[in-house]
Amino acid sequence: MKIKTKDLVLAALFAALTAVGAFIRVPIPYVPFTLQVLFVFFAGSLLGSRLALISQLVYLGIGLIGIPIFTHGGGPSYILQPTFGYLIGFAIGAYVIGKIIENLRDKTFINFLLANLSGLAVVYLFGVVYLYFNLNYIAATAISLSKAIKIGFLLPISGDLLLCIIAALISKNVISQVREALPVMSIENR
Repeated sequence: MKIKTKDLVLAALFAALTAVGAFIRVPIPYVPFTLQVLFVFFAGSLLGSRLALISQLVYLGIGLIGIPIFTHGGGPSYILQPTFGYLIGFAIGAYVIGKIIENLRDKTFINFLLANLSGLAVVYLFGVVYLYFNLNYIAATAISLSKAIKIGFLLPISGDLLLCIIAALISKNVISQVREALPVMSIENR
């Protein structure tokens, strides 16, 4: 399927928003709370699975080539950061959210919330597994799986759940306006 210029602009916009979200952060040990995941929710909910995935891959690509748009910088060595798994989870989570929304008949708050929760579960799955692997095998900092779950999931989850609810409320209210403004991009056409 051919990608239109409008689609590329929208993907780039959500990549930029995710980058901005990286700099709005509350520092907590290992996994800072940021607004990145809020824009992952919006990308999946409003762009559809394909464009949401592209937007997050663009974000990853720009950061990995050296532009400091991740929470702690950028460059290829960022792969060695304990939190890199969350970034991988952003791309896959955005795709999952978009796919769920595309397959819904009713675009209700509960459906958006469930889609966002599914995407968030993907983000945390990749994030916590990578955190555990990284700290134990790359950083040589012995950590138990239960401690990785505590610092990588239990500490930051409350803020992300709040963002999940906010994104579901906003997405439910703006999805019809997005479809009217960009009928070619309508998620029903994906």
